[in-house]
Amino acid sequence: MSIELVRPFLAKFGREQDIQEFPVSSATVELAAAALNVIPARIAKTMSFADGEGCLVVVTAGDTKIDNPKYKQTFGFKAKMLSPDQALALTGHAVGGVCPFALPEAVRIFLDESLRRFDTVYPAAGSSNSAIEVTPAQLEEYTGGIWVDVCKLREET
Repeated sequence: MSIELVRPFLAKFGREQDIQEFPVSSATVELAAAALNVIPARIAKTMSFADGEGCLVVVTAGDTKIDNPKYKQTFGFKAKMLSPDQALALTGHAVGGVCPFALPEAVRIFLDESLRRFDTVYPAAGSSNSAIEVTPAQLEEYTGGIWVDVCKLREET
């Protein structure tokens, strides 16, 4: 279970006790927002994409979607999400619990600018029923993620 990898990872920052586990699923933005009683935009969803032989992850606010032209301009190739089996094999986390913590060293981590609108956000913590509240600055510190602008709000056309 990848939450057991996330706990020691977050312990390096004194945050392992701050992982919240729920009796219900938090595997989607909507479910996580309901479990946490916050607006969906504050859920920091982690999406995994093919990157040649491996993968990269993009953490973004829950009310956004990938902007394909921005993604291609930033990374130099089209966005291709991993299948559930690929996500588990390459990130160590199952879909619904994919998070930016305790990832294999080869996985590049990117943080979308959409997260900076909030004082705190809630990424998953390695399972489909967990999350942790962090500031965008803490998310950057804990993950070493690089800030990018590759998303747009869902209501934008």
